[in-house]
Amino acid sequence: MINCIVNKIIRGTEPLTCGLLILLVSITFSDVVMRYVFNSGSVGLQELEWHLFSAIFLLGGAITLREDKHVRVDLIYRSKLLKERHRAFVDVCGILFFLLPFCVVIIMTSAPFVYDAYYHNEMSPDPGGLPYRWIIKLTLPLGFLLIALQGFVSLKQNFLTIIRSS
Repeated sequence: MINCIVNKIIRGTEPLTCGLLILLVSITFSDVVMRYVFNSGSVGLQELEWHLFSAIFLLGGAITLREDKHVRVDLIYRSKLLKERHRAFVDVCGILFFLLPFCVVIIMTSAPFVYDAYYHNEMSPDPGGLPYRWIIKLTLPLGFLLIALQGFVSLKQNFLTIIRSS
């Protein structure tokens, strides 16, 4: 049941992440054309590019984890030396001792960061920069919350793999 809910939530972020990527490419193209063809730049556009890239990266992390496309040293993990049960055990240890604690630390330390930005109505210090900095800062705990949720789903799947292969 919870797996289905988490999968629906993460699947819901896919179109958003894809849309942000298309928007990022369009804005970057426009910024380059404006800068090199018309000799006119915009601080707001450059900041928006950084913000969109951050949002894509953070929101896409859970998708990457779900699809098992994240960075991993595959020299031993994917070799014939390890059976599926051993790979599942490695994944369980990685999730329990690295992924979930790191997600908790990031969420707990970034939540006050987001709240302060919202409370003080933080905006860019640069002239022509973007307002509402709390929106981009919110993607930090949100992205790691999604990764943690997917981590729990992966943890359950790996436990089932270990149990089935015993």
